[in-house]
Amino acid sequence: MTDLHMTSGDTPTDTHSGFVAIVGKPNVGKSTLLNAFLNTKVAPTSPRPQTTRRGVRGIHTTDTHQIVFVDTPGVHKPKDALGKYMNHEVHAALADVDVIIWVVDLRHPPTDEDTLVAHQVRDLPKPLFLVGNKRDVAKYPDEAMKLYRALLEGRSSETSELTLSAQNDPGPVMTLREQVMAALPENPFFYPRGGASDQTREMWAAEIVREEAMKKLRDELPYAVATRVNSWTEREDGLQRIEGEIIVEKNAHKGMVIGSGGKQLREIGQAARKQLEVFLNRKVYLGLEVIVINNWREDEEALRELGYE
Repeated sequence: MTDLHMTSGDTPTDTHSGFVAIVGKPNVGKSTLLNAFLNTKVAPTSPRPQTTRRGVRGIHTTDTHQIVFVDTPGVHKPKDALGKYMNHEVHAALADVDVIIWVVDLRHPPTDEDTLVAHQVRDLPKPLFLVGNKRDVAKYPDEAMKLYRALLEGRSSETSELTLSAQNDPGPVMTLREQVMAALPENPFFYPRGGASDQTREMWAAEIVREEAMKKLRDELPYAVATRVNSWTEREDGLQRIEGEIIVEKNAHKGMVIGSGGKQLREIGQAARKQLEVFLNRKVYLGLEVIVINNWREDEEALRELGYE
């Protein structure tokens, strides 16, 4: 990872650190697992697939070890420029990491998208953890795990397996984190101690807003929505004033996001504000505006402006 800088005075010589990609098809629980690893929320989650669009980095540091988790978008067959960007994020992460966690959904047998992931990771000469998620709600978890294991047949590098429920069972999550830590190479730390993510607060807040929009909106509209925070100021009394935008592709979508009498937009804003207040432990004023950028998912310049580059 050439874009990172080590911090002097913060990295004793006997430390181990590295980058760990969390990969899998959409909606298998990658972001939920990342948040569970860190015991805090750094990645958006929702019941809808493809909630994660960019590689979010979450950081776990002990006295001697630092894991930089990279939560990647779900591997899928792209339908637009945004989808191509998301798949590129996965390829880039796999090229640069030290350890791979492949998350699969034990409620279902492998799909074509799972096979795509297996083809990407099978021959990489890096430690791989095959993690069966949602064990608590799977009818035949052992049988499903056997089918996923078969997709890695012929792999020669180190491979480990674990089943868990990222949302409801913290014990196995901590066990997995310890195993990942043991697989890290000897390196100085890449980030200062104490941080949980490399995101700016503006990026993080924008993702909270997008998560709530995806929960509220229906059908295909959530995938035509982007978010960004344009300003963040703190008043003397501690109030956090955040101004942001929800971006849609068509004028018709704007009214759908706003809703009758502004009801939909108010509900999105209220839900996002509650999340922000919990994590910031501060009162928050969240102002949201809905704007149109025509067909932004197919516009490479618009994608860059929205941070997808």
